[in-house]
Amino acid sequence: MKPFSALTQALACAGVLFSAQAYAAGEVNIYTTREPKLIQPILENFTKETGIKANTVFVKDGLIERVKSEGERSPADLLMMVDYGNLIDLVNAGVTQPVQSDTLESAIPASLRDPGHQWYALSTRARVLYAAKDLNLDKFTYEELADPKWKGKVCIRSGQHPYNTSLFAAVIAHDGAEKAQAWLEGVKVNLGRKAAGGDRDVAKDILGGICDIGIANSYYVGQMLNAAPDSDQRKWGEAIKVILPTFANSKDGGTHVNVSGAAVAKYSTNKDNAVKLLEYLASEKAQGLYASANYEYPVRAGIKPDATVASFGALKADTLPLADIAKYRKQASELVDKVGFDQ
Repeated sequence: MKPFSALTQALACAGVLFSAQAYAAGEVNIYTTREPKLIQPILENFTKETGIKANTVFVKDGLIERVKSEGERSPADLLMMVDYGNLIDLVNAGVTQPVQSDTLESAIPASLRDPGHQWYALSTRARVLYAAKDLNLDKFTYEELADPKWKGKVCIRSGQHPYNTSLFAAVIAHDGAEKAQAWLEGVKVNLGRKAAGGDRDVAKDILGGICDIGIANSYYVGQMLNAAPDSDQRKWGEAIKVILPTFANSKDGGTHVNVSGAAVAKYSTNKDNAVKLLEYLASEKAQGLYASANYEYPVRAGIKPDATVASFGALKADTLPLADIAKYRKQASELVDKVGFDQ
């Protein structure tokens, strides 16, 4: 255990509200970029089953910078992030450590974890097509977004948003940079409005007649369709249908997915507990809770998604490893600026 005086100073500088007991053998400290309430029921079950208390600190922005500034005195044991790019950035920043676990590797597909064992996906969200309900459309490829027949009918959020740079990087990985640029130029021409807003705005604008189709994340539909019956969000969700797109040149014909995941902090003082929590989050029980609480897809095979999500059809995820797609993130971002996608 680290000296209490050093701990107190380090925690005060970081603004962390952990007590000194947070370094006890029966606890694990989590820094998370997603609202803790989304996983709180899962953490409570973990504590009931193991006796290990899970402390959470919500770090909306600057998680990497915070952990780096805390250095060896950081109280963080587990770092939870949304978007595989952010997980890879953790590794590149040198704030994680490898975890060798047969439990994790048997539960999580190789395409959804770091080849160097630094991070593991815990849930997935598909980048799907929202389409007006009255459209005679039941299948789609991402490449079709650039088809001239959709001119003025496509809605999407900023091309520089991580959800989209992730998809665009996958297009580069599948089709090559030259074709990806031409595709992105075609999608821009087809936009019914400036690339902006959020994913739910795609459904809102389809209801408003601004566009007919758009790309957005799957779990937002679960949130919208389960909102209050008289709410605007419910109306947006009821105005669309969801199609699981594929890549035209993919042999496997899979849909692009992104992830939420976690890595063990480099200077974790409760590493064993952090690994236990990771393994629990990949368990059948926790994966079922993930699916019901957040409308996300489980990473573990054999776990049923929420009924709303299941109504979209069976998800067959693109098998291209996220670590391979990540190589093209920077190039995807550069192409967004090159074609003036957000202008």
